[in-house]
Amino acid sequence: MNDLTRPSGAPHGAGAPRSHKERGAPRPRKGRGVPNRYWAFVAPALLAYAGFVLWPIVQTVRYSFYNWDGISTLQGAGLSNYRTVFTNGQLLGVIGHAFVLILYFSVIPIVLGLAVATAMRRFVSAKMSAVARVVLFLPQVVPLVAAGIAWNWMLSTTGAVDQILQKVGLGSLAHSWLGDFSTALPSVGIIGAWVLLGLCIVLLLAGMTKIESSLYEAAQLDGAGPLREFLSVTLPSIRQEIGVCVTVTVIAALSAFDIVYISTQGGPGNATMVPGLEIYQLAFYNRQMGLASALAVVLMVLVLVCILPIQWYVRRGSGDR
Repeated sequence: MNDLTRPSGAPHGAGAPRSHKERGAPRPRKGRGVPNRYWAFVAPALLAYAGFVLWPIVQTVRYSFYNWDGISTLQGAGLSNYRTVFTNGQLLGVIGHAFVLILYFSVIPIVLGLAVATAMRRFVSAKMSAVARVVLFLPQVVPLVAAGIAWNWMLSTTGAVDQILQKVGLGSLAHSWLGDFSTALPSVGIIGAWVLLGLCIVLLLAGMTKIESSLYEAAQLDGAGPLREFLSVTLPSIRQEIGVCVTVTVIAALSAFDIVYISTQGGPGNATMVPGLEIYQLAFYNRQMGLASALAVVLMVLVLVCILPIQWYVRRGSGDR
């Protein structure tokens, strides 16, 4: 009886594939865990991560429930440190400064990055584009301490910015940009935008280069202009790259420390004080380890609250496509 006339359930012929049991091969085990030899490669990284990231986080949360100066015995404080963070006007203002910096660290670099990356894709040759990417990415390579010192010189009363204003007839606008209460925080934001602009341009341009040219050709055949091409083709195609830029820049704004410490040290007054610098001063100058730890925990929660919805939105958009 051949295979075509064999009734259902009849044994397989000689040419039919045999089961694992008939071949004598071991049946694959479902739900099998990770082999021990794999853990041997992962263990060093896990131990380093646990020792330098997870354990400090646990200790920070623990210290936030105590009043401690870093030397004497721990004294229980309950939720008083967190109550201080959410009721003290100065600390709330410090947190507010971090959200103001998001406008400069995130919005400006991403908007300008989209404009510059689009112009480079449309009008710049491949060779010039490579050179431009290197030049624009240099601020990201420069140490933030050096960037803060350089911008501190340029924004001083005798710096390059005021000298340029005087030469173009706008000398009345010249003043100490980092020493004025009204312009200190925006000036710090401009420094951060300058640092992060190159990174956003490179990421966005990399996303644009992978877009198929046929999509633009189809849009042009439908009569779409440059603006419609950008809104209908470019933006949806670089959704993930925009999500990465937003994530990196928002974290940089909320955790800003280097640029502020070098350029203004939180001054004038508390005009540029940010959570990272406030935590540093509370812990090492005022010896209020418990309050500093509570502010650090609040800052960590704020970062997660801002970043997780962005990641969810980007992942959902990628899944829909």
